[in-house]
Amino acid sequence: QVQLVESGGGLVQTGGSLRLSCAASKRTFVPYAMGWFRQAPGKEREFVSAISRSGGTTLYADSVKGRFTISRDIAKNTVYLQMNGLKPEDTAVYYCARSITSNIGDKTYEYDYWGQGTQVTVSS
Repeated sequence: QVQLVESGGGLVQTGGSLRLSCAASKRTFVPYAMGWFRQAPGKEREFVSAISRSGGTTLYADSVKGRFTISRDIAKNTVYLQMNGLKPEDTAVYYCARSITSNIGDKTYEYDYWGQGTQVTVSS
């Protein structure tokens, strides 16, 4: 099975920045479109951002547009989420996931493998 491991979460003040990383297992030889989702207590998992296989196409939720940037290093089999201007409402567990196909989308059913998540907490 494919293993995805997120890292980079932590506690920051409002307006601060964090960079999340998602590393795929070394046995993953073919790049896939990847996405980031987040889930806050009492809420459903929501889409944050996604990036195509080549990295040439990206998608962002309106709530993070202009503040977050998704990128990837195909050679290192790693996807990143740079988060700037963090707000308390960004507090959640962030998950990376692999798309079922090379397409990118904003629905959870469009992704098959998920990481364990990394906690991001933004204090006010």
